[in-house]
Amino acid sequence: MQENQVYRKVFMYLNSLPSAEDSDFVNLFSGDNKPNEINLVINAAHQMFSDTYLGSRIFWKFEKDSLVLKMRTKEKRRILSSYLQHIHNVTDEIQQKTKQIRLHINAEKEPERNGRWISVPFTHPATIDTAVLDSDLKNKMKSDLESFLKSEQYYHRLGRVWKRSYLLYGPSGTGKSSFVAGMAKFLCYDIYDVDLSKVANDSNLKLLLLQTTRRSMIVVEDLDRYLVDKSTTVNLSGILNFMDGIISSCGEERVMVFTVSNKEQIDPTVLRPGRIDVHVQFPLCDFPAFKTLANSHLGIKEHKLFPQVEEIFLTGASLSPAEIGEIMIFNRGSPTRALKTVISALKSNNDTVIASKTISGTKNEEPLRLTHSVSVGGALGVPSGLIGHGGPVGLPPPRLMHSGSARTVEESRETRLFQRERIPTIKEFKKFYGLLKTKNSKKEFMDFDGSEKENSRHDIML
Repeated sequence: MQENQVYRKVFMYLNSLPSAEDSDFVNLFSGDNKPNEINLVINAAHQMFSDTYLGSRIFWKFEKDSLVLKMRTKEKRRILSSYLQHIHNVTDEIQQKTKQIRLHINAEKEPERNGRWISVPFTHPATIDTAVLDSDLKNKMKSDLESFLKSEQYYHRLGRVWKRSYLLYGPSGTGKSSFVAGMAKFLCYDIYDVDLSKVANDSNLKLLLLQTTRRSMIVVEDLDRYLVDKSTTVNLSGILNFMDGIISSCGEERVMVFTVSNKEQIDPTVLRPGRIDVHVQFPLCDFPAFKTLANSHLGIKEHKLFPQVEEIFLTGASLSPAEIGEIMIFNRGSPTRALKTVISALKSNNDTVIASKTISGTKNEEPLRLTHSVSVGGALGVPSGLIGHGGPVGLPPPRLMHSGSARTVEESRETRLFQRERIPTIKEFKKFYGLLKTKNSKKEFMDFDGSEKENSRHDIML
């Protein structure tokens, strides 16, 4: 089911030969990125092409779906091996010069077409640097990807497949898809975008994976939607095997990227280390991210309205970077008008959130929970949560990293839960204070309202 890479390289090599231009039949193609560029591609049917190597005359002939190499028998031992290596080296140089990232999609669900990829040139302008994320996080992400590219020997020494998996999680509009494009451009990898709704069954998902190439990025977007809604014929077992089963070892130097809106809805078996090596959080916009957007979209680093915007953010109001960016694009001719529109949108969003919480608290009193959690790190010394915690890339940091999601401290039913709309009794307050003292003994403090002191709570950032 996999493409013969030797055939592909020889075909590319023959197109680079001077004799290709003298061919009786050639196909003309316009350039993918340059409309005025014309490319000559040989028409293989029933033609012979000549080449010269180390003074020997060599011929290639196309027969049906095969390439036949012809040379003198007495010269075969002298030049065959080095000639094939020569072809390999030339095609590598051509690929480096003309490398163009392509986006592959599985577009068909019919049995006769399933398992087939179609591709188009990938010209997305996003880079890792244009992502609306903390600059330290972006730098550490680059370091992690660079470390992966140089780690073939290390992975093989450990008996592991040379691949790396990333989970990008956060609300819609926070830039996950654009970040995937930036990762592909940074690595110069082709993208294979797997649409699970177009996959007939688990076996066809395996065939899709078999037909991907080395040095590629395999992307599954909105994985939580497929898992929670069960809106695909592929079951959980099939997805797990796709991620790290035996079939995933058929090809190396791959990066797998999965995006979700809410990772709390994902089965823990999907997120375990080995299946997901690195977690990257994409939060809603805060004031520092807003300033980044204002600088990139409006060309301003400071403005008299910035203090007012910061004050609104401090009240808990927030929008996605996509929402704020769209406002700025629409009003890019007037930065002041753009900022005023952002302020109005933030206020409206804040009022809506407050009203929603009030209605929710009235209809259904939700217990106030104090949470603190520990996330087990990933494989190969780069755990889930490494980037964003100051750990150097490539060095094995502690295996336990703070994430702020799992362990819940909660009063028993006999003493009742603290309710948002009820003042706790003295007995409840004393018991709660005892919990705080226990936390303080570990040098970790949590506010009464359930949020930890600044810089003590660590969300998994990467």
